[in-house]
Amino acid sequence: MKHGVFVWNEFMTCDVEATKAFYEKSIGWRFEAMPMGEDGTYWIAKVGEDSVAGVMAMPEDDPKFEHVPDHWFAYLEVDDVHQRIKLAQQAGASLVKEPFDIPGIGTIAILAQPGGGVVGWMTSISSQS
Repeated sequence: MKHGVFVWNEFMTCDVEATKAFYEKSIGWRFEAMPMGEDGTYWIAKVGEDSVAGVMAMPEDDPKFEHVPDHWFAYLEVDDVHQRIKLAQQAGASLVKEPFDIPGIGTIAILAQPGGGVVGWMTSISSQS
């Protein structure tokens, strides 16, 4: 993983099954479940054995997703998510979601850049070695 490169995309949706069906029929993706505890199931889209994207539910009863349409969300690889958050905040960003670890994947934080665009920043385990 290289610092400054977009490394992951996920589709945020209120209808996971319809989204999966669409991409299965139109692109040929298959999906593998990744249990996320109380956050439900994250679906990994695959082409052959390659993981190519994710699908995540936006709970309709969560006020932070009210009036948010289904959308793609991107993640940018950074060399040190904790240090980069400090730099981003100095540059005018705000932290939407504190850094959290995903076992076997890495550390992720969600930021809103000046102007309001929201993006995920992650330091992958392979980059932490």
